[in-house]
Amino acid sequence: MGMTFRFAERKDSGLILSFIKGLASYEKMLDQVVATEEQLEQWIFDKRKAEVIFACEDGKEVGFALFFHNFSTFLGRAGIYLEDIFVLPEYRGRGYGKALLRKLAQIAVERECGRLEWWYLDWNKPSIDFYLSLGAKPMDEWTVYRVTGETLKKLAE
Repeated sequence: MGMTFRFAERKDSGLILSFIKGLASYEKMLDQVVATEEQLEQWIFDKRKAEVIFACEDGKEVGFALFFHNFSTFLGRAGIYLEDIFVLPEYRGRGYGKALLRKLAQIAVERECGRLEWWYLDWNKPSIDFYLSLGAKPMDEWTVYRVTGETLKKLAE
């Protein structure tokens, strides 16, 4: 059967959360995960604000990518923003990460999107080297800003 892909279904909310926690653990940020299966089900499947695709080996989910559409005013079309990509440690080095990115690129092309983009952690040299090997270009001239929690609520007042 080999490598296959499938889009997540409602029944996969727990599996999605386990991949998120695996990624968070790798990034030393597990204490920041407050998402629940119920929240993921609501936001991914009810509100349809994100999508998840799994990479599978012989029917077992071994990697995932969570993504959503953004919009480029300059291009005048949607893009795909990759929020998270993660391959289980015991399946790394077998091409699943590259295959997931290739699949996302195919989805972007099929949907006539103008780009595929993501952020990465500055300390994650193995991932940076991997992205560069695929032809990805760092956007060094851009700085990410974020407003969350109480600061977000205060800004909204």
